[in-house]
Amino acid sequence: MNPLAYNPFRSRDDVVVACENLFEPLVPFFSPGKARVQLDASGSTWDRAACDLEGFARPLFGIAPMAAGGTSFPHWDVYRSGLKNGTDPTHPEYWGRVTDMDQRHVEAAALGYGLLLASEHLWDPLDAETKTRVATWLLESRNSKHGNNNHKFFRVLVDLGLERVGVNVDWQGTEEYLQDLERLYMANGWYRDGGNAGDLRRIDYYNAFAMHFYGLVYAIYKPQDTARAQRFRQRASEFAHNFQHWFAEDGACIPYGRSLIYRHAIAAFWGALALANEEALPWGVMKGLYLRHLRWWASQRISRLGDGLLTLGYAYPNQLITERYSSTGSPWWAMKVFAPLCLPETHPFWASAELSMPKRESVVPFPIPGMVFCHQPRHSVMLVSGPGSSLQMRDVPEKYNKFAYSSRYGFSIESDSRGFLAGAFDSMLALSDDRIHFRVRESCEDVKICGNILFSRWHPWPDVTVETWLIPHPLWHMRVHQITSPRRLWTIEGGFAIPKSDFQADQLTESESSACVDGDLGDFSGIRDVSTPPRRGKVTSPHGNTNVMFPRTLVPQLLGEVVAGSTCTFSSAILAGPDCELFGKHWSQHPQPPTVADLRKIMAQDHIPVEIALDILRSLD
Repeated sequence: MNPLAYNPFRSRDDVVVACENLFEPLVPFFSPGKARVQLDASGSTWDRAACDLEGFARPLFGIAPMAAGGTSFPHWDVYRSGLKNGTDPTHPEYWGRVTDMDQRHVEAAALGYGLLLASEHLWDPLDAETKTRVATWLLESRNSKHGNNNHKFFRVLVDLGLERVGVNVDWQGTEEYLQDLERLYMANGWYRDGGNAGDLRRIDYYNAFAMHFYGLVYAIYKPQDTARAQRFRQRASEFAHNFQHWFAEDGACIPYGRSLIYRHAIAAFWGALALANEEALPWGVMKGLYLRHLRWWASQRISRLGDGLLTLGYAYPNQLITERYSSTGSPWWAMKVFAPLCLPETHPFWASAELSMPKRESVVPFPIPGMVFCHQPRHSVMLVSGPGSSLQMRDVPEKYNKFAYSSRYGFSIESDSRGFLAGAFDSMLALSDDRIHFRVRESCEDVKICGNILFSRWHPWPDVTVETWLIPHPLWHMRVHQITSPRRLWTIEGGFAIPKSDFQADQLTESESSACVDGDLGDFSGIRDVSTPPRRGKVTSPHGNTNVMFPRTLVPQLLGEVVAGSTCTFSSAILAGPDCELFGKHWSQHPQPPTVADLRKIMAQDHIPVEIALDILRSLD
């Protein structure tokens, strides 16, 4: 179920094979005129032509650098035919006009990238009439309005590609877009991806596989814009020191945010640094981060059984996690990871010996995005109280606003808005006033960080206030919630979701103050209540396919109540990891969370509002 399986990912040649193996399953699905790739009848909210164009264009993110690096590709005739027919308004496979805020902008960027890196294969053999049509279609794309986020880089890539093949473009509008993109930069290497007033804190993987990736491409191919190119390089180098913490020792990344179906596009950042010849970390370290991540994906069930096509999903096929813009051609955005195939095997990125993960502190806070990373044996955790996203996006509370995300256990998405008693609620506190519907942390009114402690104030209903503190502790993390409510509420708080084994072989333990799972597959997960009076422990088996890592899971939970017209405090300690023996030994020795009074004193002394970066942004806007 994975065309990357059995690939050792030790050398450049192994990565070339991976690029070829991800593309080959698409070949039978090219349309008669070669302009479209339709893998099944499903699609996104965009029209059919835009969905089919994704499958055609996105593989160029891998094919073009592979060809630029000297590897032959046997299907250039397919792409040239597709360009000819897809840009012909009289042909039945015409891609359609590009209008304002169009999904086609994304694929136009892939075509621009292809022209930039492989024009001798993709452009030069075209006849004059076809060249005119392709240029006209791409100019139509770059001249229409783009979204005020990473999409503004798409015009930049189109312009670079057109300029490479000798088509004149007016850089004035592109310069305005580049200035707009400057306003999305925060500090210390962090970008936000969104320019609306209510969407200032969307900080996710678009930092790596969009903002910095495109910025580095610009720096490489537009060096005459000296000052801006240097800024892009410097920011990417700063971000490299931040981004290493998203990776666990085994190569897994912490799943977080939207567009997870792009999978190993996450590691495209390390390849882009190599392409730009930026040794932000030692070459062997970056090579290790890159190759270990590809090895991790080689062990996941990411493809369709029988034909090797990438699926919608993360660690297994799962359409529940998709976005409204996801079609069956979307996952080939992952081909961006092959950017360093432009480089010869003598480049230090390929020639250096692969190095293991550099020594890292066990707890690393980042005030700008409001994240604290906790590194444990074979497992990394991200505590979150800062970033958010527009609620117009799908499943924002689960993808952005849980308390913790794990490289091993990912996160779960609730599949039934009326299923309070059956919810997963891993790393969440769910509240209900009818035991049917529920509310969770959707957005934060106030967010602060003090040392390693994160604080947020949020309102599940306008008249209900929850103040939450997240406190890292070796192997554990602790949570303290103070809840003020005018009416009675029922609550469920979850630990990490771990894989459920067959034949009910997992050992489940439930008590008046804790719940834990000793998993038959080797994982341990538990949550202990240290409140007075304590909440009741329970282990739940959520609906199938709700977790991004495992199709079947078990989640330890605590069940409690809030008395009407009261203020109550819930405190808990959470432990999880892929070693039952190690983590089981620590289960009886839980840490004691600070009191609310102590936490308020700590936060009053030396806290930093996570919004400090937003103040900078507002002054720019």
